[in-house]
Amino acid sequence: MKRASVLVFAGSDPSGGAGIQADILAITALGAHPLSVITVLTAQDNDRVFSVHPVSAALLQRQAQPLIDKIEIAAVKIGIVGNRANAEAIAEIVGTLRLRQPDLPVVFDPVLASGQGDRLAAEDAIQAIGPLLPIATLVTPNLPEAIALCGGDRRADRQAEALLKQGCRHVLIKGGHGDDENVINRWFTEDGGRSWTWPRLPGGFHGSGCTLAAALAALLACGKSMAEALDLAQAYCHGALTNAYSITDGQSIPNRFVSIARGKA
Repeated sequence: MKRASVLVFAGSDPSGGAGIQADILAITALGAHPLSVITVLTAQDNDRVFSVHPVSAALLQRQAQPLIDKIEIAAVKIGIVGNRANAEAIAEIVGTLRLRQPDLPVVFDPVLASGQGDRLAAEDAIQAIGPLLPIATLVTPNLPEAIALCGGDRRADRQAEALLKQGCRHVLIKGGHGDDENVINRWFTEDGGRSWTWPRLPGGFHGSGCTLAAALAALLACGKSMAEALDLAQAYCHGALTNAYSITDGQSIPNRFVSIARGKA
């Protein structure tokens, strides 16, 4: 039985809670196959990032080339890139893939810092990711990221408008970093959109954004429409957080082996 393949560009998290380790688990759990290209090596635990070491753009390209030469890519997921050279290399790879597959879905999680505010790029993070917004089918910023990407504007509709103008077709602004009783995630397109409300769970989670973006890429790779993928991926992610587990003090690890239908382990 052949599985759809998702080409993942992301950083390595030695704690196993976020980054490419999280992507691999979520994509596999949702029925696709992850092809993992490491963009950044990090020193981190489940709470803090202590150092970030981007791989060279040439090494990134060498990792990806044998995969795209042989394997049909059904979707792309982009996480931390580390620097602008890597972002430019990824944009070039996506451009090559789209010569064969013009509608190739690309999910971009524009991670600018860890949940504790630790830097995740070797240079200005907003400048580094500039080449990726125009190629993204869907971009998934959280509230602080949306504010930073949009020059400090806190209005979700204006944030979405600014991001859509940069070339991406869909924007999902995630409300997990708020302090209201509920988490509200808002989807914007040029034609409208919708919102979802989820009960805010107690505690903190390591890798929730990676989990959601990877789930979205897997579902799009498997042929789901954007609306279906957004519905199912959010339900899956909420289930993963509801069933999260601890490895030590601090942030919990999402349980990515949950039922997409019921959000239960």
